[in-house]
Amino acid sequence: NIRIRKFETDSQFADEYILNLIDTPGHADFGGEVERILGMVDGAIVLVDAAEGPLPQTKFVVGKALKRGLKPIVVINKVDRPDGRPEAVLNEVFDLFAALGADDEQLDFPILYASGRQGWASTSLEADMEKGMTPMFDLVVKHVPEPKVVLDTPFRMLATILEYNPYLGRILTGRITEGSIKSGAPIKAISYDGSMVEQGRVMKLLSFRGLERVPVEEAHAGDIVAIAGLSVATVADTLCAPEVTEALEAQPVDPPTLSMTFSVNNSPLAGREGSKVTSRMLRERLLHEAEGNVAIKVSESSDKDSYEVAGRGELQMGVLIETMRREGFELSVGRPRVIMKEDPETGSRLEPIEEVQVDVDEPYSGIVVQKMSERKAELTEMKPSGGGKLRLTFLAPTRGLIGYHGEFLTDTRGTGIMNRIFHSWGAYRGPLEGRHTGALISVCDGSSVAYALANLEARGPLFISPGIQVYAGMIVGEHTRENDLEINVIKGKQLTNVRTHSHDENIRLTPPVKMTLEHAISYIADDELVEVTPKSIRLRKRLLDPNERKRASRKVTEDTPA
Repeated sequence: NIRIRKFETDSQFADEYILNLIDTPGHADFGGEVERILGMVDGAIVLVDAAEGPLPQTKFVVGKALKRGLKPIVVINKVDRPDGRPEAVLNEVFDLFAALGADDEQLDFPILYASGRQGWASTSLEADMEKGMTPMFDLVVKHVPEPKVVLDTPFRMLATILEYNPYLGRILTGRITEGSIKSGAPIKAISYDGSMVEQGRVMKLLSFRGLERVPVEEAHAGDIVAIAGLSVATVADTLCAPEVTEALEAQPVDPPTLSMTFSVNNSPLAGREGSKVTSRMLRERLLHEAEGNVAIKVSESSDKDSYEVAGRGELQMGVLIETMRREGFELSVGRPRVIMKEDPETGSRLEPIEEVQVDVDEPYSGIVVQKMSERKAELTEMKPSGGGKLRLTFLAPTRGLIGYHGEFLTDTRGTGIMNRIFHSWGAYRGPLEGRHTGALISVCDGSSVAYALANLEARGPLFISPGIQVYAGMIVGEHTRENDLEINVIKGKQLTNVRTHSHDENIRLTPPVKMTLEHAISYIADDELVEVTPKSIRLRKRLLDPNERKRASRKVTEDTPA
């Protein structure tokens, strides 16, 4: 939230105005926040790139805004781009609004052309640099209605955003719908059905000034404030005066679609690179994350040192793991699993389906369609987007997209652009083909040797170089065949005192495959883990002992129906 006060406008707006500008997250992983944030505003500015045009995120957010009856202002940004096509993009925006069911008043939207980098906005393509962004502020004042609020009733506010502060505890942000609130006043939180959540007192009342939050003594209906003082209340609860019994209408929090198992690092190399390595520290950090992030759910696993973490997508999980890694944590994470849902009418399995929009050069469209088809995606639209590019639209299951982004960039030589957004829950589309290759597994502990690696290169690409510490059960490469192969990477050349005319040959190795966190998470199979430390990302088998792996493999074979 950005609050702008006492800005300069044209002479007919000599009074003081306060604008609250709220940016909506566009990624599919944060879809639930969009709907709650739209409940805090009275108008919408639709920002569209003059070259790219409307993207899936644009469609998602605009559709929600139009359904709420908000009047949009369209701003076509980056009109100074050499490949800009503002007039064509304007037509695409109009078609998008019509397809999303906008009424006549919403279709008669005002238009601004802008360049954020140069700092100007104008009602025409002819830029007036001297006015800067003033035309946009003028248009907001003219076009967006003032908030519909009630001042003479008891205080009520819907909690929209939750965060955690080490000094103030839980902080809930929202817009006051009715009444007013003072610092130190008693309040309570009630859920959507009116049942009591907790009672407390306003320990701190914060308002927004620009990008900063400042303490205030009192706030009134229409203000956006952050309140500290409650320890249990969460997003979608109503914060209100003690005498209020009716909750405000709330958008429920989106359920998680993806889960992963987080465990303490129990490999032989544990504790060498990180400072936070215990189960207690891992548990406290995950619960702390769940306290401030409403999209993350943490639950105990059957294994006492493991925790199930559910969220809305790869991006969210990857950000959490990378953040913990930089904080000094050592942990092991399992393969992401998509959370299925049951159809209440038929009892059949439903899975999350995403809309994927891809912009690629025409020569690469074939490989993209082929790879997406292998991942159970359905091509719904294909059209040229100018400049020798094609825009492809797919409906694909979330589980099929796990780890595809890196492969997509490789296939398109880094020129492709992929955007995705949650579409709906759809019928289960059947099993996906897994990895077609096995793993090269180290059989002993020690430091890898160039002589051994040179002899093993024919077995498949390696993930390590000479001089790397390895342990039994660690995955050091990819086998060219489907089965796993146990290898010795620390075996040195036998030296004797027998003189020969031959001399030691210079060993030249192929550079190893470097695993990024995103690639590693998508690469592993169900019986494998990613070991994450502040300095390293390693792959390993869940069971390090080869005999235990054989027993587990036999058990799976016996349990599998013929």
